[in-house]
Amino acid sequence: MNNEFKFEISLSVLNHLGRNLYRNIITVIGEAISNSWDADAENVKIYINKDKNNMYIIDDGKGMTEEDFQTKFLRIGYSKRSNDNFKSERGRPFIGRKGIGKLALLSCADRIHIITKTKNTDFIGGIIDNSNLDKEITEDSESYTLEKMNVELESLAKHLTQGTLIYFEGLKNEIINTVEFLQKLIALHFKFSLIDKSFNIFVNDEKITEKNLSTLAEKTQFIWKINEFNEPFIDLMTNLVRTKSVKSKMNIKGYIATVQKPSDIKIRSANEKVTLDLFVNGRLREKDILKHFPTSRIVENYVYGQIHYDKLDEGNSTDIFTSSREGLLSESKEFQEFINEINNIFRKIIEDWDAFRVENGDAGDPDNESIPLKIRKANELFSETLKDISNGQNNEIVTKWTKELKEEAKYNIPTYTECFIAENLLRYFIKHKNISYDKMLKNIKKFKNDEKTAKRQASIYYEIRKSPNDLNYLGMLDLAKVIAPKNDKDEKVGLIHSANTFKPVRDAVAHTSTITDLAKERISLECANIKSHITYLIKEVNKESEEQK
Repeated sequence: MNNEFKFEISLSVLNHLGRNLYRNIITVIGEAISNSWDADAENVKIYINKDKNNMYIIDDGKGMTEEDFQTKFLRIGYSKRSNDNFKSERGRPFIGRKGIGKLALLSCADRIHIITKTKNTDFIGGIIDNSNLDKEITEDSESYTLEKMNVELESLAKHLTQGTLIYFEGLKNEIINTVEFLQKLIALHFKFSLIDKSFNIFVNDEKITEKNLSTLAEKTQFIWKINEFNEPFIDLMTNLVRTKSVKSKMNIKGYIATVQKPSDIKIRSANEKVTLDLFVNGRLREKDILKHFPTSRIVENYVYGQIHYDKLDEGNSTDIFTSSREGLLSESKEFQEFINEINNIFRKIIEDWDAFRVENGDAGDPDNESIPLKIRKANELFSETLKDISNGQNNEIVTKWTKELKEEAKYNIPTYTECFIAENLLRYFIKHKNISYDKMLKNIKKFKNDEKTAKRQASIYYEIRKSPNDLNYLGMLDLAKVIAPKNDKDEKVGLIHSANTFKPVRDAVAHTSTITDLAKERISLECANIKSHITYLIKEVNKESEEQK
């Protein structure tokens, strides 16, 4: 039995190829899981001990003979796909392609122990010590001899009739995170079960399923299914408001979903968020594909999803995956065709999302100019206020009422706001110009007496108005009369005429009445006229200010 195993390659080349190519633990674990998949394993078990700073991964795949271990696993660049062999004995599409994925194992721990066996052989293996490997690299050696395997580790795999165990001793501090975080990442990044339901992944003896992502599912608001895609995770989306089917001529499947709030796509206890990702043959191949066609639209802060497109890795197709396996070569024709299709789909989803959000009473996309911004904000204010009032108690009848009111609120809320701003600006202008309003004192006295009577009847003995200034008792029409010049003979086109027309509708709005379409049309015209007058008055104040400088 040959007890010595070697990397047979210039070690400086090995170092440049990728000892530090893999930047995070999910990439490292992903390579181990992919190897287990290619080896036709049914179970991959990952055990993490943060206190002892170690981890091991064990599978029940077909394992390796001495020859396999030396000529395939330790041969950098060996590809399982040689001789037009693209599938495992079970018919699984091979994930491994370049033959350098095993370099991931060198990037995350001080010492890496490998133990493996087939049905007909005993355990074999060895240890890669990164400190010793560094020395060999410094000396530009042509090979590195693994240390003898630790026979004590055989006890971890003694129940296996075949399979492989990889033990990581002295994990790098920055690469390990909480077990819960890792479980979520694995659930997000590996969808091999969509191809082979007998393939199972465990972390600390807990099977990884869609339930690890139940919090994300429950916070999902809308979903667009591409080419009738479905999976168990979607069934957990119990709070979905809208579901829509999307067709594509390409053989793309998957979904694009959005959450209620941007914070809902952040993974708890980690500085990472769920994104719109590309999967090929069940494995994550490109995270956050939106970066290939940024829209700068607000919906990007709410969206996540999974797009499955196995054609990018079909048999003898061109290899478009980067050496780190963390992305794709974006200039490839196949990838560009894919990205263009997803871009077209996403552009339509942007418009859907805004309509769905507005319909649901949430803030939508302010960049969608098909809805005037004032109406959009009125919808949002109405919906938020309604939530406070109804406290989720709406039934079918009340929902019908509020839907009708929402349509009216699009007009009433902006109109009230315009009244509030316009009338107060006129009051400020009168005070600023020191314009006399003696002719309105009679009216003011009447309004004050009416208010006193009303307060007495309500047993109110505190001040209601923030400022007791007399001008605060005058409405738009009286304020217009104070401002209008005495020699204004053509009042029909002046501020007084507009205020006169404006008053009855303003009073109706102030008393929360709904308004007829004709009244809305007329008041909109007069509002525009009043705004033009106020704009002129503001310019007059600005001009005075400039002249005084």
